[in-house]
Amino acid sequence: MEADDVTIREQNFHSQICFLLFAVLYIVSYFIITRYKRKTDDQEDEDAVVNRISLYLCTFTLAVSGGAVFLLPFSIISSEILLSFPKNYYIQWLNGSLIHGLWNLVSLFSNLCLFVLMPFAYFFLESEGFAGSKKGIKARVLETFVMLFLLALLILGIVWVASALIDNDAASMESLYDLWEFYLPYLYSCISLMGGLLLLMCTPVGLSRMFTVMGQLLVKPTILEDLDEQIYCIHLQEEALQRRLNGSSTCTYARGGFAHQLSKELDSIRNVRNKLERRKRASGWEKNLLYPMVMLILLAGTTISVLLVALNILYLLVDETAMPKGSTEHGIGSMSLSTFGVTQAVLEIILMFYLMASSVLGFYSLRLFEGLTPRKDDTTMTTIIGCCVSILVLSSALPVMSRTLGITRFDLLGDFGRFNWLGNFYIVVSYNLLFAVVTTLCLVRKFTSAVREELLKALGLDKLQLSYSPTDPESGKLSANGHQKTL
Repeated sequence: MEADDVTIREQNFHSQICFLLFAVLYIVSYFIITRYKRKTDDQEDEDAVVNRISLYLCTFTLAVSGGAVFLLPFSIISSEILLSFPKNYYIQWLNGSLIHGLWNLVSLFSNLCLFVLMPFAYFFLESEGFAGSKKGIKARVLETFVMLFLLALLILGIVWVASALIDNDAASMESLYDLWEFYLPYLYSCISLMGGLLLLMCTPVGLSRMFTVMGQLLVKPTILEDLDEQIYCIHLQEEALQRRLNGSSTCTYARGGFAHQLSKELDSIRNVRNKLERRKRASGWEKNLLYPMVMLILLAGTTISVLLVALNILYLLVDETAMPKGSTEHGIGSMSLSTFGVTQAVLEIILMFYLMASSVLGFYSLRLFEGLTPRKDDTTMTTIIGCCVSILVLSSALPVMSRTLGITRFDLLGDFGRFNWLGNFYIVVSYNLLFAVVTTLCLVRKFTSAVREELLKALGLDKLQLSYSPTDPESGKLSANGHQKTL
């Protein structure tokens, strides 16, 4: 009886911890979404209520995505803490029951958001009620549920046909009629495979794009450049465009598109001038120390990731237990899966966050998904729903990708370790090979093009460019033609 009371108290305590962690994630997600959401009138009407409900559902989904991102790092650091302090009374609550509960909750909420909440938010936002029915919230809810029902029938039919074509044995045919034990795990396994392929496509692009973004945020060293001369020439061009713009405003025939084009060119020149002035004001340590250090850190993180993937390919070829689904599930805190203990665990966690940030950056860098890029105070709810679904798919696949690539040896818990494709040797090895090869090619292309551009600038040959490009995002210099010239 006393043991049952202890178990109940432990479960209640774990429930409170889970609720506290999710509340923190929900508050952070709410501030992130409201920062980008398009501002609307405060008038309380039907559309405002629908937008508010969709906002809450998107916030819930983004919070679940954050939980999926922190799931594997939290489990790794918890295991190392339990190994370091096995007898400590104050950390006994950090046990396997809590970790397994978090994995199961994240898996459950990921399915709920992906298959129910986000489709409901989208259809609810787009619904107007059936023709001939009385307009209002109830009519829109009815239409939304009808659309969800039809979507569920369509998805279940597709999964039924696909599974029947792939596995046509007697046992598989019998399992086709088991909704809870077969359909949902199989469907989530397919979604996980799609998320892993999306990560495989986005992460190498994001790893190479990360150098460009950091180059824009930081101040690059000044090598063989005269910033004073460039700023002086920029001022001359800005004054010339300002005079042309003032003259065009007095002519009725020149108004409209021509004045708008001049304004855009003037804004572009002012942006370049601001960048050049910022480079001039930057201190020596910021230009000569901070920038090289950040670039070296990014290069080291990317190199370590590729090396770990290469080592994992060797492990897969010689050891069957290296398979993500073939690993044995150890108790939390029973043994360390990191060769170098806490140091390696911290490195693995840093690499996971680095890969997640790179995948998100690569996702928004792809032309196919550029339309989903959020803009501050000017993002529609439909775009926010698309962003939340995309981030949920990426974050849910992050633990699977980290284990598949060998970034960590921590076993996948809950439904994350039951995906069928994780036991396929050819899929896992091909996934590792593609990641290593594509990442290496992206980095080689990135650095060879960067070195070529710097050599051209140092030799003064960049003035021979003929293509029009208003600004060079790498250096902030103007291109060589027409109204803007390279100096």
